[in-house]
Amino acid sequence: MKNTNATDTLKEMIIVQEMIYDNDLEQLKDQFDVAYESIKPINLVKNLFQQVTASPDIRNNLLGTIIGFSTGFISKKLLLGATHNPIKKVLGTVLEFAVANLTSQHLDGIKTIGKNLFNRIFNKNKTHQAKLL
Repeated sequence: MKNTNATDTLKEMIIVQEMIYDNDLEQLKDQFDVAYESIKPINLVKNLFQQVTASPDIRNNLLGTIIGFSTGFISKKLLLGATHNPIKKVLGTVLEFAVANLTSQHLDGIKTIGKNLFNRIFNKNKTHQAKLL
């Protein structure tokens, strides 16, 4: 049997530490790549979109907000049109936000009314078509 001296033991320990260092460096590079990919703007948008679509509460709130703003915008355009009067523009903006706020607060009632109107319109057409046949 060969006796190992301190130099050989030290060389073996250095080799082991270099292997550990190389492994840690590779893992660090991989983690950096993952972090770099996750902070790219397109990936941030994708992740946000996935979170929004995954959560029913956020989805309903977002839907209510979109419906509210769109009804506010449409009501402003219907009532005021394209005006150049600054007072009418301010009043139109106030009207737009008021309608948007009311719509988003009472979204369930508006959905129910919309469904009832939709059903009446299409059931009436089906009934009318059935009478014709």
